[in-house]
Amino acid sequence: MASPQPEAPAKLYAAQEPVFPKKVYGKFRNLKWVIMAITLGIYYLTPWIRWDRGPNLPDQAVLVDLANRRFFFFWIEIWPYEFYFIAGLLVMAGLGLFLFTSALGRVWCGYACPQTVWTDLFILVERWIEGDRNARLRLHRQKKWDLRKFRLRLTKWVVWLLIALATGGAWVFYFTDAPTLLADLIALNAHPVAYTTLLILTGTTFFFGGFAREQICIYACPWPRIQAAMMDEDTLVVGYRDWRGEPRKHSEEVKAGDPQGDCIDCMACVTVCPMGIDIRDGQQMECITCALCIDACDDIMDKVGKPRGLIDYMALTDETNERAGKPPKPIWKHVLRPRTILYTTLWSLVGVGLLFALFVRQDIDFTVAPVRNPTYVVLSDGSIRNTYEIRLRNKHGEDRPFRMSLSGDRTLQLQLEGLTDAVVTVPADSVKLQRVYVIAPADTDPAGLAQSSIRFWVEDPTNGDRVHKDSVFNGKVQP
Repeated sequence: MASPQPEAPAKLYAAQEPVFPKKVYGKFRNLKWVIMAITLGIYYLTPWIRWDRGPNLPDQAVLVDLANRRFFFFWIEIWPYEFYFIAGLLVMAGLGLFLFTSALGRVWCGYACPQTVWTDLFILVERWIEGDRNARLRLHRQKKWDLRKFRLRLTKWVVWLLIALATGGAWVFYFTDAPTLLADLIALNAHPVAYTTLLILTGTTFFFGGFAREQICIYACPWPRIQAAMMDEDTLVVGYRDWRGEPRKHSEEVKAGDPQGDCIDCMACVTVCPMGIDIRDGQQMECITCALCIDACDDIMDKVGKPRGLIDYMALTDETNERAGKPPKPIWKHVLRPRTILYTTLWSLVGVGLLFALFVRQDIDFTVAPVRNPTYVVLSDGSIRNTYEIRLRNKHGEDRPFRMSLSGDRTLQLQLEGLTDAVVTVPADSVKLQRVYVIAPADTDPAGLAQSSIRFWVEDPTNGDRVHKDSVFNGKVQP
C-alpha cells in the first residue's frame, strides 16, 4: 500500500492577479466620489491657507514647525510640553476608528483610507486613458508592445507620477512656508531633506496606488486582522442574501420547473470589486466594505425586474430574522447599541477634556528649577541666598515684558541676574532662561528659613494675565 503524499505547506503569499474594476454608477459610488474630492482637497489645499502669525513666523494656517518643535492649527498653537493634546487626538482617532468599525465594519477602509482614496484616483486615471475594464484587460493580455500600448502606458504612468509628485510635495509643504518652499524647490535651492522626503513619498505613492493597490490592504495593513475584535453580530457589513439569490443561474440555463433564485450569475458584483473578490462567497478578510457591489447588483436587479437589496448592508441578526420570515432590525438599532454607545461616550469625554484644557491654558507659562549645588550660599554680610533658574515662555507673536514678583515670607527679597528691576522681556514665540536670586537678610530669624514655601509670580502688563509656581527656600539648619 502506497504511503500518502505529504501535504504541501500553505503559502503565505499568493502572486498578484491584476484587478481591473469596471465602472459603476450608484449612490455608494457617488458617496465615494464626494469623500475623495473632500479628502484630497483638504490634503492638497490646506498648506496654502494663509493665517497672520506676525513677523517671525510663516503666515500659514496649518504648520508643523519642527525647528522650534511646535504645531500651529489656525488660532491654536501646540508647544512641546503640550504633547498631551496630540496624544489626545490620537486617542480620539483610535476610538473613532473603533466606533465606525463596530457600527459599519471596514467603512474607513472603503471610503476614507489614504490607500483607498489614492488607489481610486489612480484607477480613475487608468480608466480615462486606457478605457473601461474590457479595454484594460485586452491591453494587459496583449503580449506584444506596439506603439499604441506604449503610448497608453507611458501617458498613464506620467499622470500617475505627477499625482504622486503633488502628493509628496503637499506633504513637505506642511513643514514650512508653502510658497517659499515651492519657489526653492523649483530653483533647486531647497534643503536636501525636502528633496529626499519628496522623492520617497513620490515613489511610495506611485507604487502603492498604481501597482500594489489591493496587496497593501491584504498583506501590509494590520487592520483586516484585528477588526473582528470591534465587530459583533449586529455590525452592518456588505453581505449577499444567498437565501434569496440561490440557486443562481443564467437565464438561458433556466428550465421549466427548475428552482431559480434572484441571482442571475452575471458577475457584475465581481467585476466592479477593487479587491477582486466575490462577495457571494461570504465575508472575507479582503472586503473593504466599499459597497460598489451593491450599486452593481441593484442596477442588475432593476434591469431584470427584481427587488433591490440582493447584496446590501446587513448584520448577522438580519440574516437570522429574514430566514425566519421576520423583518430586519431598523438601522438605528444596529448602530445604537452598548458597544457603540461606549465608544461614543469615551470619544466625547476625551474631546471635551481636550477642549477644556485648550480654553483654560494660559498664554504665558514658566517653570522654576532650584539650583541644588549648592543648596544655599551665605554671603559676606551674613545674608542667605538661593538660586533658581526660571524659564519664561512667551506664546505671543511679539516681544512681551514679564514682571516677576515673590510671595511668602515678606523678609525675602527677589533679585534678577543682570537686571536692575524685576521686568524681563521675552522674545516672541520663544523661551528665555532667567537666573533669579532669593535673598534672606542677615538679621532674619534663621529658625523660620530652614525650608519655607515661596511662590513666584509672573505677570504680563500688556493684558494683565498672571500665573504662579510654588517652590521652596532653603536656609541654615540650626544645630
